[in-house]
Amino acid sequence: MACRQLWASRAASYLRISVFNRSFSSVLKDLKYADSHEWVKVDGNSATVGITDHAQDHLGDVVYVELPEVGVTVTQGGSFGAVESVKATSDINSPVSGKVVEVNEQLNSSPALVNSSPYEDGWIIKVEMSDNGELNNLMDSEKYSKFCEEEDSKH
Repeated sequence: MACRQLWASRAASYLRISVFNRSFSSVLKDLKYADSHEWVKVDGNSATVGITDHAQDHLGDVVYVELPEVGVTVTQGGSFGAVESVKATSDINSPVSGKVVEVNEQLNSSPALVNSSPYEDGWIIKVEMSDNGELNNLMDSEKYSKFCEEEDSKH
């Protein structure tokens, strides 16, 4: 068995391809993360929310995103929508409380943006935060990376 792995590793090296899966998906430093795998980018009192690269990677190809209505109030940890993929349907929880001021309408026609660009084009909602102190309940990039590693090691 070890001989096969060595041969495969050498062959992959010669062909310049990787034989190892990535340990987990990308995590951006300037964001905050919930343990339910949503991210939030804060700009003053405004928060942009989406699902993490780790979450979309585990979900597989996203085929539908259920968006809330503009004006709806969301609460930290509360569900505000869902993401449906070829594998499963998952609730999307808000990492912050406040009022939804914008939804990403592009996701209605291109839900796969959640897969291809989870931190940019695949954002889901923008919220006018009601309590900036809630950000202290979220993880920074380092803690979230460790959280994902521990979670993946359990499966």
